Amino acid sequence: MKILVTGGAGFIGSAVIRYIIDNTEDSVINLDKLTYAGNLESLKSVEHSDRYAFEHVDICNRTELDRVFLMHKPDAVMHLAAESHVDRSITGPSDFIQTNIVGTYNLLEAAREYWNALADDAKKAFRFHHISTDEVYGDLPHPDEQEGELPLFTEQTSYAPSSPYSASKASSDHLVRAWLRTYGFPTLVTNCSNNYGPFHFPEKLIPLVILNALEGKVLPIYGKGDQIRDWLFVEDHARALYKVVTKGVVGETYNIGGHNEKQNIEVVQTICSILDTLVPKNTKYAEQITYVTDRPGHDRRYAIDSTKMSAELNWTPIETFETGLRKTIEWYLTNQKWCKNVQDGSYQRERLGEINS
Repeated sequence: MKILVTGGAGFIGSAVIRYIIDNTEDSVINLDKLTYAGNLESLKSVEHSDRYAFEHVDICNRTELDRVFLMHKPDAVMHLAAESHVDRSITGPSDFIQTNIVGTYNLLEAAREYWNALADDAKKAFRFHHISTDEVYGDLPHPDEQEGELPLFTEQTSYAPSSPYSASKASSDHLVRAWLRTYGFPTLVTNCSNNYGPFHFPEKLIPLVILNALEGKVLPIYGKGDQIRDWLFVEDHARALYKVVTKGVVGETYNIGGHNEKQNIEVVQTICSILDTLVPKNTKYAEQITYVTDRPGHDRRYAIDSTKMSAELNWTPIETFETGLRKTIEWYLTNQKWCKNVQDGSYQRERLGEINS
C-alpha cells in the first residue's frame, strides 16, 4: 500500500512513518508544512528508504494537495497534520482554525476529487483516516467530585470541547463524518489520549519537565497538579493507527488509550524520581517543582475506554507508564542535540497560554 501521511514530521506522525517503514512493506508520502513542531530530524532513520518520499506542503494549499494526489496516487490517507498545543491555542487561536478546520476541509475535498476518479477496485479499497484527540469530549468527573466507579470516554461520548484547540479538532471530526454521510467518502476516525515518548517537542509536559529538570530550571505545575490524563506511549499509538487504517471498518470511530490515568503532579514526581537514579545530583529534582496559576478552562480529567480497539482490532498497548516513561527519559538524555536543534529562538520553554486582562 502507498499511504499519504499528513503532518508526518510531527511527533505522532513521525512515529507512524518510522513504524510503517520499519515494520511493513508499505510506502509513505510524508506531507508536512514544517512548522515549529515539525522536524525532519525525527525521520533520519528512514529518510533514505526507497519507500519514503517527502512533500513540503501546507494542507491549506489546495493546488499543491491536488498535485500531490495526482503525482503519488496514494491508496490511503492518514491525516495527522494539526496545530495541537492547548496553551498556544489560547493566545493564538487563528492558526488552529486555519489548519485544523480549513486545512482538513481542503484535504477532504482534494482526497474526494482524487477518489472519485479512481477505478472501481481502487475506489473501494481507498481509506481516509482522520486522527483526533480525546479532548473533543471535554472532561470527566474527577475522583474528588464523585465516589465509586468513574466513567470513561467511549466512542459514543458527546462532544463538549473546552479550548480553541479541542473545538477546532471537534470541528474537523464533524467535517470528516459529514463527508462520509453526504458523499459516501470512506472515512475512519480515531480519538487518542495524551501521547508521550521520543521526539516530542518540548512545549508539552513530559519533555518540558525532563529538560527543565536537567538544566536546574523550575518545573511548573498548573494549579494543584491534580488534573488527570490517560498516557499513551507514542509507539503503541503508531501500531494502533496502522491497525485502523488497514483493518478498521469504514465509518467507524475507535478510541485509543494507554490505560494509564495519572495526575499531572504524579507524572512530574515520577520523572524526578527516575532522574534521581539516572542523573543523580546533590539535591532532589522534585525540589524544582513550582506551582503556578492554572490554565484557563483547564479540563480536570480525561480517560479513554479502548475496549473497541481491543475487541475488534486486537490491539492493546505494550508499554506500561513506568516502562514507557523510563524509555522516554533515557532517549532525551542521549539525544540532547535533537532537543537543541528543534528549539528555535522564538520559544525557550517559557509559559504559553496566559490571558492578559
